[in-house]
Amino acid sequence: MAQTPSGQNPYIPPYSVSSPRDESNLNRYAFRIAMAAAIGGFLFGYDISIISGALIFLKSEFSLDPYQEGFAVSSAALGCILGPLVAAALSDKIGRRGTLVVSAILLFVASLGTALPNDMITFNAFRILGGVGVGLASVVTPMYIAEMAPARLRGRLVSVNQLAIVTGLFLAIVVSYWFSFSGNWRWMFGSECLPALAWLGLLFALPESPRWLVEKGRDAAALGLLTKSEGVEQSGAALEEIKESLREEVGGWSELFQPGTRVALLVAVMLAIFQQVTGVSILLVYAPTIFMSAGFNLPSDAIWQAIPLNIWNIICTATAFWLVDRWGRRPLLLTGTAAMAVGLVFMGLCFHYHWTGYAVVVMMFLCVGAFVGSLAPLAWLIMSEIFPTRVRGRAMSIAGISLWIAFFATSQFFPYLRLYFEREYGSPAGVFWLFSGVSLFAMLFCWRLVPETKGRSLEAIAASWK
Repeated sequence: MAQTPSGQNPYIPPYSVSSPRDESNLNRYAFRIAMAAAIGGFLFGYDISIISGALIFLKSEFSLDPYQEGFAVSSAALGCILGPLVAAALSDKIGRRGTLVVSAILLFVASLGTALPNDMITFNAFRILGGVGVGLASVVTPMYIAEMAPARLRGRLVSVNQLAIVTGLFLAIVVSYWFSFSGNWRWMFGSECLPALAWLGLLFALPESPRWLVEKGRDAAALGLLTKSEGVEQSGAALEEIKESLREEVGGWSELFQPGTRVALLVAVMLAIFQQVTGVSILLVYAPTIFMSAGFNLPSDAIWQAIPLNIWNIICTATAFWLVDRWGRRPLLLTGTAAMAVGLVFMGLCFHYHWTGYAVVVMMFLCVGAFVGSLAPLAWLIMSEIFPTRVRGRAMSIAGISLWIAFFATSQFFPYLRLYFEREYGSPAGVFWLFSGVSLFAMLFCWRLVPETKGRSLEAIAASWK
């Protein structure tokens, strides 16, 4: 069994702090870093969600057919696919923080660009540009937080990013509701430029990841940062563990396909795909449209129903944030995916038997609560934990690309699937039953292959695959 340079078993949480006061100070520093970085998650959620309220008005103004409706939503995903393609090389070359600066600039430009066009071609072009920014942030933000976080807090700190994502989802819906009475979809998109500009300013005050600094030979700077997060007594051991991990790693693309690491890559890619193709993520994006199908005829009424749904989203994410380092990753994953499968069955029954109105709202609450309490945050968390440092950027890029391809496919074809089942069977129930089957398969996959990573250092987790 591998040993750390300090002689500790890497499968046991290796770091501790000497006093409650020291721990409190270290925790505050780590949380401040995570919260500032997680504004990228907020913009991720805001950018993806703002289309859900605006879509009703875009369909009317530009007379969109089902293909155009799907592409108005999924066009951002094309950019999100491009983002991870460059995230690996960029984050390794200019650092995690530098890559996030690029992301913030792209999101700022795209928010202005989507507010101004008079045709869907220009609109979709800027949505794709914003998607590149989202794709960069989606991969690099959790990776940066995971590399900055001490093992004892990593689950909660990376989950801060998910809490930021759902907060962005919520505020985007609130903004959409505010402008729904005038139908001004341009202000919906333009509103994103303010948080993007604020994030850009905050990023210049953040440090670089200590693991990236060690990889670039800047050990003294890395030690200073580790002292702030791990404490004086443990910072030396943490630095040596990172250096030992880097010495053992090859760092090329081929390392991802070596025995052990390729299993980690399979786990990351499948979790990324499951996060999208289980369907609940798409329910959030299309929530106002679904609510209009369920009997809420006015756009403002349909958007209003999505506001308590997104408040519930935040509550469940905060609960997962509290539980992830107490219960562990696996129990939350298995419970959540099982609940999603059950909730989607009942969601389908609502449409099959034409139970409209608040019956659909209640089932949406069940599905969304199970999703955001498990697969939504834990896919990103586990993806950011399970790889060796030298290949983490490349591995996260592959997983991120997989996620956004799945998001593009699901969001593009959801309107078609809904229309097909409505035309052939009289209701869209079959779509939700299809998603339920995928959720059940996701639960079985997690039970069989996803490891427990709670309380273990990143280096120990990477070593366990060998």
